[in-house]
Amino acid sequence: MRVLVVLLLVVNALFFIWTRGWLDAAITPAHGTREPQRIEAQQHPERITPLAASAAAALAQRNCLELGPLEGDAALAAAQAALKSAGAEAQVRSSEQAGVWVVATIKLADPEFRARKEATYKGMHIAYEPLEGLPAEQPAFVLSRHASQAEAAAAADAFDKRGLKGLRVLALKGPQAHHSLVVQADGLLAARLKASKDPALAAGFKACSAPTGAAPAASAASAAG
Repeated sequence: MRVLVVLLLVVNALFFIWTRGWLDAAITPAHGTREPQRIEAQQHPERITPLAASAAAALAQRNCLELGPLEGDAALAAAQAALKSAGAEAQVRSSEQAGVWVVATIKLADPEFRARKEATYKGMHIAYEPLEGLPAEQPAFVLSRHASQAEAAAAADAFDKRGLKGLRVLALKGPQAHHSLVVQADGLLAARLKASKDPALAAGFKACSAPTGAAPAASAASAAG
C-alpha cells in the first residue's frame, strides 16, 4: 500500500511539472504545437481583419507615379516630406528651365514720346510688345526675348548698330530648377497618394515618363514606418 501511495505521488508530481511546461524541451510539450503565450501577448487583436480579395489584388499591383513639375527647392523639400509621411519612397529627377531676358526700351512715361517710338519700330518692321512683370520699369516696350543674358546683350548691341539707342537688358525670370518625384507604389499606396489633399502634393501624380536630358539625381526620401 505504501508503495502505491508513493507511486501516485510521484506520478502526480510529474504530471504537474509537465503541465507547467517545465519539461517541454525534453518531451512532447504539454500544449502540443499551440503557443498560447503568443495569443496572450497580442495587443488589440480585435483590430486584425482579413484583407478582402480586392485589397489583396491592389497590394499586388505595382504603379510608377511621377509627381511634378515642382518649381524650386522649397517645393521639392515640402513634397519629399509629405511623401515620407505617407510611407512612400521617392526618387528625384531634376532639370533646369532657362530664364527669360529681354531687350527693352527705357521708361516711356510721356505718351507723345511713346507714340514716336512705336512709329519708329513699325517703320523698321521690329515686333514689339508692352513690358509686363516688372512694374517698376513700366511703361516700356520689349523688342526681343532671349534665354540668356548673353543672347539679350548681343541683340541689344545689334539694335544699337541699327541706330536704336537707350535700350536695356532686363531679366524677367531667372533660370529655375524643375523637379519631379518618382514613386514606386502598390495599388493601395497609389490610391492613397492620388487622393491626398496635402498642398505639397498639389502638382498631382501621373504615370511615369522616361527621363530626358540629364540622368536622374540621387534618390531622396526614405520610407516612413
